[in-house]
Amino acid sequence: MPDRGDHWLPDRVIVPETPPTPTLYDWAGGHEALVKLLEIFYGHVLEDPLLEPVFRGMDPDHPKHVAVWLGEVFGGPAAYSGNHGGHAHMVGRHLGRGITEEQRRRWVNLLLDAADEAGLPADPEFRAAFAGYLEWGSRLAVLFSAPGAEPNPHEPVPHWDWPMPPWQPPAS
Repeated sequence: MPDRGDHWLPDRVIVPETPPTPTLYDWAGGHEALVKLLEIFYGHVLEDPLLEPVFRGMDPDHPKHVAVWLGEVFGGPAAYSGNHGGHAHMVGRHLGRGITEEQRRRWVNLLLDAADEAGLPADPEFRAAFAGYLEWGSRLAVLFSAPGAEPNPHEPVPHWDWPMPPWQPPAS
């Protein structure tokens, strides 16, 4: 066979292995990190004149329940579905509450601030996913809280994922 001049081309390309993409739950720090986040957040909510009336008299375990919800949404254990009734239960907590757009925005902003205070990861990929879920979920809460809302009782807990995986150094 004549020499085509391509004898120098590699017969394979070696690409460094990248670690598997963690779930948002794991990246955030797991259950303990989410509990810390929600305890900080609801502490601020109870001091906020716009949101305090909505959450006045909430169960002292409410931050832990919401942490379990977020954990399941972000790829952690399905504990909210298993122990609290899944999506239908969460939606039921919002029915008839008449959440306003101003309250929704304040809720989102306080939760984003609490993420900083709790030390959740600040990389752009995680924060984009986190903020995206808060925007999406809070807008559904407004819809479900409106008079006459009739949500699907069989809807599963949503599963939120990375819009783009986080940058991680190649495995050595």
